[in-house]
Amino acid sequence: MTATHTCAEAHDNVDGAVARQARWLAYVTVGWMVVEAAVAVWAGVRAKSVALLGFGGDSVIEVASGVVVLWRFWGAASATRERLAARLVGWGLVTLAVLVALDSVTALVQRRMPAVSIPGLVLTATSVVVMPFLAAAKRRVAGQAGSRALAGDARQSDICAWLSAVTLVGLGLRATSGWWWADSAAALALVPLIVTEGIAVVRAKALADGCCSR
Repeated sequence: MTATHTCAEAHDNVDGAVARQARWLAYVTVGWMVVEAAVAVWAGVRAKSVALLGFGGDSVIEVASGVVVLWRFWGAASATRERLAARLVGWGLVTLAVLVALDSVTALVQRRMPAVSIPGLVLTATSVVVMPFLAAAKRRVAGQAGSRALAGDARQSDICAWLSAVTLVGLGLRATSGWWWADSAAALALVPLIVTEGIAVVRAKALADGCCSR
């Protein structure tokens, strides 16, 4: 199957093995993100870190994205289900961008000083390593399935890796230099990228128009 197939065409050719792989990746995503969200929100509240709270928010949205992908690959295949799943994943990315932007701007205006968070540093460092592998696996299966919903979910995992790296840098600068604004500025820097990716997933009419072709 080539990337030039439309979602509807690709949809009808998804075999059971590919669907099972997609569901397995969705289960891994949901399980990992539940743990990641819990740790990030707990550490973010304790440290008053906007970047960590935004990171936790990203994890919550990725849980929802994983559930959407599960729904997409359970039951009878249909082009309508594929389109709706892709739009839900894309709007999830846009929602994430809005939340991160609001939290970051508020923290900068209020000049919040986050505390150093060792759990946050460990969590984001781990995510930097894990998420690129998960994203790559999703892109491979999305190509086989012709699913831009799974492709969008792969981009969510990519963004999670980038947000992990940016958050890690922000927390590290806070710990080593005392720059109070680094945490919020690091989170805010990703907002345009997240919005762009979300809109691309929503508007794509075929897999070649969306994330997997990159």
